[in-house]
Amino acid sequence: MSSLFPILLVDFPRRDRERQALRERLTAHHRRLRARSICLEAPMNGRGMIDYAAWEDLIARIQLYPEEEMRIERRAAALARRELERDGLRHLKPDDRKRIERLRDGARLVALKSEHQADELAARLHSEFPWMGAATERVWHDMRASVRDGSRGLRIRPILLDGPPGIGKSVWARRLAELIQSPSMTYEATAENASFGLIGSQKTWSNSSPGRLVNLVIDHRVANPIVIVDEVEKAGSASSTAGRSYDLAASVLPLLETATARSWSCPYFQVPFDLSWVIWVMTCNDWRLLPEPLLSRCPPIRLSHLGLQDLEGFARREGERRGLSVEAIDAISEMLVRQSDQSSRLSLRSVIRALELAATLENHPLLQ
Repeated sequence: MSSLFPILLVDFPRRDRERQALRERLTAHHRRLRARSICLEAPMNGRGMIDYAAWEDLIARIQLYPEEEMRIERRAAALARRELERDGLRHLKPDDRKRIERLRDGARLVALKSEHQADELAARLHSEFPWMGAATERVWHDMRASVRDGSRGLRIRPILLDGPPGIGKSVWARRLAELIQSPSMTYEATAENASFGLIGSQKTWSNSSPGRLVNLVIDHRVANPIVIVDEVEKAGSASSTAGRSYDLAASVLPLLETATARSWSCPYFQVPFDLSWVIWVMTCNDWRLLPEPLLSRCPPIRLSHLGLQDLEGFARREGERRGLSVEAIDAISEMLVRQSDQSSRLSLRSVIRALELAATLENHPLLQ
């Protein structure tokens, strides 16, 4: 189930008032005037009535003078320009306007059909990531509430997953996106020194560009994608020459509140978006390093280290899903047992790397 949602809060000009449409209407009007001036007679059908189809075809063949066509072009351009001044998009460059017009008719809202579907998705997610039970339960309740309340789309409250590295917090979030069939993106906070990459930057900055969040919405035309911010507590910040700070945690705060996200102004396009449906999943290794305003909006869901049984179960389920042989899966399980005996810290990352290596070896022929 899906529906188009008006995510871009701008009144586009009516399509019949765009330059091409206006030129066609003005051209047709001038041809009718020419037909009247030369006393062109309308063709009649067999019943003695005007054949309007033939009449329109006859008028369409009338050639206008070049000076008439130039006047029509200037008039159409002036009328279209006047419409642009009303819709608030006149400040955009043609390429930017063309890109943002992908959202002219709205964006799709991913939705669930029933509470039973929510139960099935949550059960599947829990079976694959049993150690993430607290996070899955939170999502499960939100999915059921969206259906029960008759919401037009799936709404999941912002989530902050706190736990040691390597337990699969981001993997869990990406799998959630796959299950609900919503596009997703992962923003590595450690790789960015400010909020520009995610939120975007103003056109007054050099190398300004839309943020990955807006690009995700435009590219997929989906109003409730999943945005994963990994290790949010390690994000840096930058300051302008005027002393304004561009801190990632502070920049996302307006997008975590439904009331303010409903009319969020994009710093690049400088037009308002309704991003209140975006699903936020943030991860951290130490919630105590995060500012209080963020924690008040997203109370951390505390997660613990993975055990050997959790990793073995994941390796077997994921190995079977990838079509690996029983021998390959057993080899990965044995590796985990050996690492556990050596008191090595086990992580989901190491299991995923082992699965990828096994898949590569099994799907590529060996040199003789």
